[in-house]
Amino acid sequence: MQFPESWLRQFCNPPLSTQQLAEALTMAGLEVEEVSAFAPPFSKIVVGEIKQAEQHPNADRLRVCQVDVGQPELLNIVCGAPNARVGIKVPCALVGAELPPGEDGKPFLIKTGKLRGVESQGMLCSARELKLSEDHGGLLELAADTPVGKDIREVLALDEALFTLKLTPNLGHALSVYGIAREVSAITGSPLLTPVHPPVAAGSTEVLPVKISAPDLCGRFSGRVVRNVNTKAATPQWMVDRLARCGQRSVTALVDISNYVMFEYGRPSHIFDLEKIHGGLDVRWGRVGEQLKLLNGNTVSLDASVGVIADDQEVESLAGIMGGDATAVSDDTQHVYVEAAFWWPDAVAGRSRRFNFSTDAGHRFERGVDPALTVAHIERITQLIIDICGTPATVCGPVDDLQPNMPTPQPVTLRVARAAKVIGMPLTQAECADALGRLGLTLQEGEGTITVVPPAYRFDLRIEEDLIEEVARLIGFQQLPTTPPLAPIVPNVRSESRRSPFAVRRMLAGLGYLETINFSFVEESWEKDLAGNPDPIRLLNPIASQMSVMRSCLVGSLLQVVKHNTNRRADRVRAFEIGRAFFRDTSVKTSDTAVQGIRQPLRVAGIAYGPDGQQGWEGRQSAADFYDAKGDVEALLSPRQPSFEPVSHPALHPGRSAAVLLDGVAIGFVGELHPRWRQSWEFAQAPVVFELDLEAVLARALPQAQAVPRHQPAERDLAVVVPEAVTHAQLMQVIWSAPTEGLLRDAVLFDVYRPKADAASAGGLSAGEKSLAVRFTLSSAEATLTDERIDAVMQSLSAALQRDLGARLRA
Repeated sequence: MQFPESWLRQFCNPPLSTQQLAEALTMAGLEVEEVSAFAPPFSKIVVGEIKQAEQHPNADRLRVCQVDVGQPELLNIVCGAPNARVGIKVPCALVGAELPPGEDGKPFLIKTGKLRGVESQGMLCSARELKLSEDHGGLLELAADTPVGKDIREVLALDEALFTLKLTPNLGHALSVYGIAREVSAITGSPLLTPVHPPVAAGSTEVLPVKISAPDLCGRFSGRVVRNVNTKAATPQWMVDRLARCGQRSVTALVDISNYVMFEYGRPSHIFDLEKIHGGLDVRWGRVGEQLKLLNGNTVSLDASVGVIADDQEVESLAGIMGGDATAVSDDTQHVYVEAAFWWPDAVAGRSRRFNFSTDAGHRFERGVDPALTVAHIERITQLIIDICGTPATVCGPVDDLQPNMPTPQPVTLRVARAAKVIGMPLTQAECADALGRLGLTLQEGEGTITVVPPAYRFDLRIEEDLIEEVARLIGFQQLPTTPPLAPIVPNVRSESRRSPFAVRRMLAGLGYLETINFSFVEESWEKDLAGNPDPIRLLNPIASQMSVMRSCLVGSLLQVVKHNTNRRADRVRAFEIGRAFFRDTSVKTSDTAVQGIRQPLRVAGIAYGPDGQQGWEGRQSAADFYDAKGDVEALLSPRQPSFEPVSHPALHPGRSAAVLLDGVAIGFVGELHPRWRQSWEFAQAPVVFELDLEAVLARALPQAQAVPRHQPAERDLAVVVPEAVTHAQLMQVIWSAPTEGLLRDAVLFDVYRPKADAASAGGLSAGEKSLAVRFTLSSAEATLTDERIDAVMQSLSAALQRDLGARLRA
């Protein structure tokens, strides 16, 4: 919100300097982001009057002007502006003047020089050259009564301070100069001047028929017919200047009047070309298939969630946002219809962003605009139209005012003790009542309470905390005591049985992986294809159409990382991510870290693509495979030893994937990407991925002190023939469950032998059999093992393998 200080002081003029006023507004919650002069710095530019203007003897587009700047002699100035003519008064830069900096940031110094052989003793300036506007069509023409020789900064009040406020969304009532003046009056106690605009007498009984079909869209609709207006009339310079100081360029007189009153009182309005309206107006919700060409040239498609103003044939305007091109006023317009309405904030909020633009009207209506003064708004606009665009034949109809659904403010009660506790300083009921009373609120005091009925323009006063904020604002934030927090600081010491997430990151980095951070919302197809989740958690307002659901698996995000890098000619990628997955779970309750019905566990996932190592002297390395990822998972979980079982996962190769188990509980998976997805993602090689529950990875067993063995261990090898279907896990389960008198310390499979197809009986093996060789480590803490004890243990192991797996000793 930008406005000139002089306009504000017309409504409320406190005895404060510019900087003091800015400080007071900021300390009351209306943050002043910037205070600056309207014009950039420049010097020695005065008012000059052109006394003579003759054609340049050597240039068709130049004129030689004799300019009076209040000095004893006229200045000879060469000018190329098309409107340089005798009698006009314009800004004149004298020799030695500094114009505003150009694109290079350096000021432009005026010197005496020759243009096509004619001496020029200065420069006549346009508004653009003074950085007052973008108008470069000619010289900036000043009023005829402007005194010659006066400094142009003084004449045009170019040193006037402009305030730029950064208002929070709850301060919609301050989106006008009068609204800010109302706040200044409450803050400083200075009187507020409220101009009185008497009703304009109706010269006819003409009323445009209006029907409000959607009271939930429009609570009040006021309008008036004004006939025989001069739309070609020029906007007065004082209005043009004020609009410019609010950051609004002048368009036409009617548009400028509407914008001016919006900045003045914060109530947007719209002016229709009456003759372009077919029949009456209908205020309703849009319909699917309807389209509207807006004033900005865009054509938008409508639906039932957007409010519109339509006539008997077509849609004419987006309710509370922007008018339509079909009924826009033009130079040919003679009769207009002035409209001012109250649109419910919820019916306007977010609609303009849906069409990728925003407007001053929508910005105000979605925050709430005073519904009580639409008629007064119509009267103010009507009077300005008569004053600026009126003709002898101008005639106004009566104001038509429909009120189908006016808002009813609900009382809000403030407890003085509660306000003192929240604000953090002692307060009396009289102080609270004084603060709220200065805002013009109607109060009803009780024992330790104050009940307020919010005025129509205060949509932000709904709960007790809103009133507490108003009390704090009016007291002044600079008056609040500085109180250090009293909460005790208790260190949260992590148990030694858990490692930190940073330790997991450091370990994965040590294994050659780089960390990535990805969005938690992903494409719906990823959930269906890679996670097997047909009903993912959907976003109500996704930031992009391809990011519409929450992920339950991190694999898709990592595949996207690999795809991004391979598209840029990277042949080797190692990446990991620690992030949340999202699942539906009715047992989850809402808390400070959880949302009801949504379980959000942390996962750690990694992906390996390309060679398993950097190319060295030995030649190109083989591609990373299942066993590389499996080894990384084992290293990550070390010293705990996971087990692996075959798993069916929609993202993984059915024969090259496994579930990861710790103590018999599945904590994740590891495997090669399914060939189907490898083909659809267009990978030259198959990536291998793993994903684990982070909580399981963080858990670790504390080291247990053990005595150093006093006796040497013994090692024995055993080769057995088993059916091809026997797995390594089954083999180890039988070995460790066999009775070994506690002497078995370790068992490692070190050889697997299968006969070739043309020598099926080699080594005593038949078709469908394989040989597994295991090395056993035996030890006892009491004494050195004898051959008898070792043989007994080996026989026990052989018997267990024969009994449970049908194994036999290999010949």
